Amino acid sequence: MPSIMPISDLRNYTEVLKEVDKKNRVYLTRNGHGAYTIMTVAEADELDKLRAARALANDLKRAEERANREGWIEADDFDREMGIID
Repeated sequence: MPSIMPISDLRNYTEVLKEVDKKNRVYLTRNGHGAYTIMTVAEADELDKLRAARALANDLKRAEERANREGWIEADDFDREMGIID
């Protein structure tokens, strides 16, 4: 379960950081509204990987839609264009 605490609690940041682990983020509020999140580096890395995978999936979907609309090329033509074969 995440911890929610006011940003003023960062004056005693050691206690705040004790609340952070792989399964728990700490949400900091400012004037009663969510402002920041503290999470582990491992969790941030996992979030970055998920964002990259989602962006790649979106790019592939757009590419497939364009290929379906404009036409596909043969694998040998692609290899020639990329300089893989002569």
